[in-house]
Amino acid sequence: MSPVVGAQWTQRCGEDSREGLAPRRGTITVVYSHRIRYHEVDQQGYLFNSRYLEIADIAMTEFFRSLGWQYDTLIAEGTDPSVVKSEIAFVSPCRFDDVIDADTVPTRVGTSSFHLRIILRRDEVIVATVENTYVNVDLASARSRPLPTDVAEALRRVARVETT
Repeated sequence: MSPVVGAQWTQRCGEDSREGLAPRRGTITVVYSHRIRYHEVDQQGYLFNSRYLEIADIAMTEFFRSLGWQYDTLIAEGTDPSVVKSEIAFVSPCRFDDVIDADTVPTRVGTSSFHLRIILRRDEVIVATVENTYVNVDLASARSRPLPTDVAEALRRVARVETT
C-alpha cells in the first residue's frame, strides 16, 4: 500500500535493520510523503538542496503527531525543539513530480536534546539522509531546558540505536 501524499503519515511497524539501525520491538517508522512541486526544483530540474531540510522539518512535525502531539500542544507542554545541527547525505537527485517518502526515527535521546534520522526514499530507493540534532529551548530565556518526561519517554520507546 503506498502512503498518502501530503501532510499525512502512515505507520509501519518493522523489525528490519535498514541503514545501520537496530530496531527495538514496537518501533514505529513514520512515513511522510511529499510530491516535488515545480517551484521546488532548480534550473537543472533537481530538487533544490535547501528543500530537503524543509521536507525533514515537516517529517519531524508529522513524527510528533504520530506520537500523539500536535505541534502547538508540544510547545504548550514545554517542548520547543530547535535544530542545532543538520547534516545531509545526498545519494541520488530528485526531480519534479517525484514522490519522496520520509522515514523518521530517533537515534538518540538525551536530557534536553534528541537526534532524528530522516531517510528520504523514492520508490524504496534512498535518495538522501538527513541527520538533525534538536535542543529543547525555553523561549523566554533562550536557553536549553530538559525535555518533558512524557516526551522523552515517548522518544525513547520508538528510538532505534546506532550500530557499528
